[in-house]
Amino acid sequence: MRASQSYDGERWQFRDLDFELSAGEIIAILGPNGRGKSTLLRVLAGLQRPTSGGVHLNEGTGFVPQEFSGSFPYSVLDVVLMGRARHIGLFQTPRKIDVEKAMVALDATGMAGYARRNIDALSGGERQLVLIARALAGENAILLLDEPASALDLKNQDVVLSLLATLADREQLAIAFTTHQPNHAVAVADKVLLMLDQARAVFGPTADVMTEANLEALYGVPVRSTVLGSGELMETAFVPLFRQRNRRGSRP
Repeated sequence: MRASQSYDGERWQFRDLDFELSAGEIIAILGPNGRGKSTLLRVLAGLQRPTSGGVHLNEGTGFVPQEFSGSFPYSVLDVVLMGRARHIGLFQTPRKIDVEKAMVALDATGMAGYARRNIDALSGGERQLVLIARALAGENAILLLDEPASALDLKNQDVVLSLLATLADREQLAIAFTTHQPNHAVAVADKVLLMLDQARAVFGPTADVMTEANLEALYGVPVRSTVLGSGELMETAFVPLFRQRNRRGSRP
């Protein structure tokens, strides 16, 4: 893509942003609140036209928003079957193969046992896993996810990140996801896009982009990196140094 986006012609969410997403590749997109990460995903998904430039997509795209809102009490299976829309003819009902594909997608996210449950009865994290299953059921070559692990506990964050890695490696899906967690990017992303401000972005291989200096510039707080773990579980982790205060309101 090479595109720019502004709602008022003065403040730009991104400007002359130029990058490619290839099959089997994972890109993590990081930026402060309000920088335009969700807008960028909607432009990539074809849900919103950019102010200038454009996006060229070679394959079908599955989009996973941060949350699901529906007017009816859909079952989990019904929600996932919505992802099969492009495979189902106009005025046709889901076929046996559509239900099977939906159940495979639910199984991949560990939600098969919830198929008959009401989507509104699930926790925020469980609904997020269902939305990922919906995108998988569509058999798209490109998967775009807006903060897919933000509502998940640590175990399910690992489930989602591992799933994304598997989909990229085994299924050769092209995946882009937004996150506020630098460690998620380090864990699975091949490349990282840092949305610094209206006109500046840093894009490249994860090891080159994910540095203390870049993250400090991105978030405006000191960030330090360290290597944790042992054996095959060695990983670089980034830790923010928050400006903590004591009970009297002054910095220690």
